[in-house]
Amino acid sequence: MNIVILDLEWNGSYSKKVHHYVNEIIEIGAVKVDENLNEIDTFSMLVKPEIGKKLSSHIASLTHISNDELFEKGLSFKAATDKFREFSADSVILTWGTSDILTLMDNFSYYTGDSEIPFLKSYCNLQEYCEYMLDVHNPAAQLGLLNCAEMLGIESSEGELHRAYTDAKLSLKCLKKLYDKKKFISYISEADDEFYRKITFKNKLITDINNPLIDKSQLYFICEDCGIRVEQLTHFKVKNKNFVAKFRCPKCRKVFNGKISMRLKFDGVTIKKRTFENAPPEIPDDDD
Repeated sequence: MNIVILDLEWNGSYSKKVHHYVNEIIEIGAVKVDENLNEIDTFSMLVKPEIGKKLSSHIASLTHISNDELFEKGLSFKAATDKFREFSADSVILTWGTSDILTLMDNFSYYTGDSEIPFLKSYCNLQEYCEYMLDVHNPAAQLGLLNCAEMLGIESSEGELHRAYTDAKLSLKCLKKLYDKKKFISYISEADDEFYRKITFKNKLITDINNPLIDKSQLYFICEDCGIRVEQLTHFKVKNKNFVAKFRCPKCRKVFNGKISMRLKFDGVTIKKRTFENAPPEIPDDDD
């Protein structure tokens, strides 16, 4: 099993063809390793823009890539991805988060009309794997590459990032620190129809308490001090796309506000609960 860690840089370009902005890929960087993470080969290539003719000042400053560089050294999207296809043949492809793979799909859709990536046979979200190994998964704030490197004691700086090959190498360093072959393999997905349905699924917050997807038996809180189920004093109300209500412990009589957020994901509904003592959100009594 060979592994290719892929990273992309892109520029937001307005397309008259589709009448909206496209994240147009301007650089592809990758490193290939074997199943023991021994380095086999590297890949670094600029991609000549075909939609936008000028980089935004933000992207130019962030990546230190110039327009002259892109048009003098860059290959067309098709030529660049053909070369990457040869480089990554029969490898598991990894990206940090799903943004890069979704952007690659969007570019293939724009140029070929087919959003499926022809050389993608199996895939792993390295960010998700590292979050699991570090036990820091937070749906509200995903783990950034630089933060992960800092947690693992890997020296890096913001100024060294935002070039595709450099980011791919830093991703590999993080993987090496957390690599467990058996656990890693469990995070690999075949790039079949279900994979594409899952990766393109748009997560959304549920804000209707009567939504049939909600398991109402989960709408409760436990007193953090007494460890028993508390009484609900008010009906749930929607506040900032969360369900909030007032609760009281029948043992210690502590009153607090409880907030529940429900997010519909491809695999089902996830529930996150938080409590607030003498703090917002303030919930009026039902008879107020």
